[in-house]
Amino acid sequence: MTVGGILEQTLGLYQRFFWRFVATTAVVMIVLDFLSALVSTLDTGGGSAALFALISVVVGLIGTFWVQGALTLAVDDVRDGRVDTTIGELYSRTRPYLGTLIVAGVLAALGIGVGLILLIVPGLYLLTRWALIVPTIVLEKAGIGESFRRSSALTAGHRWTVLWIALITLIASGIIGGIVQAILTAILPDFLGAWLGSFLAHCITTPFLALAWTLMYFQLREVAAPAPAVAV
Repeated sequence: MTVGGILEQTLGLYQRFFWRFVATTAVVMIVLDFLSALVSTLDTGGGSAALFALISVVVGLIGTFWVQGALTLAVDDVRDGRVDTTIGELYSRTRPYLGTLIVAGVLAALGIGVGLILLIVPGLYLLTRWALIVPTIVLEKAGIGESFRRSSALTAGHRWTVLWIALITLIASGIIGGIVQAILTAILPDFLGAWLGSFLAHCITTPFLALAWTLMYFQLREVAAPAPAVAV
């Protein structure tokens, strides 16, 4: 597995199935970004504002991991060069793993976040070890603990490559998303700018990240032994 090889495959599938990935992301993110924009622009007092913000966070957490799981399945679907499942089927197949995705994702985010805050290097190290948690859960039916172990096993011996791919895709997505949001927030009113800016940024960047990281999973799974059967 090489950095250039993964990025080339990612861009190829991203361009070919762009609208498929955008539509898969959009059906959930349009609601999540609407709620987020409401929280950031709504002028309410005290307890009602806090309650609405809490609801938005909970819904956002569920929706974000649901999108990640569905996009992982979407990448698996188009690897043969064609679309074989509907968007509804992608989300339906992800639903049984939603709880595992949320718990594992939150634990990983906390570990990586603490590592980055403390010394940076530990956070990057954990990022490379746990980069494949979502594919292992959705495609191998791994549990919470097993997803961490499986991701660590798959990335072993390839962590510099994984790190570079992760950093390049995250930085590129951050820059592109930031530009999109900046343009829309500058030309649209406060609420619309916040909502549509975030929504379009997510629709463009989230599939790109899912593609790169899921393709890493497939390539590393091919060289790892033994490999569990992939869920259909």
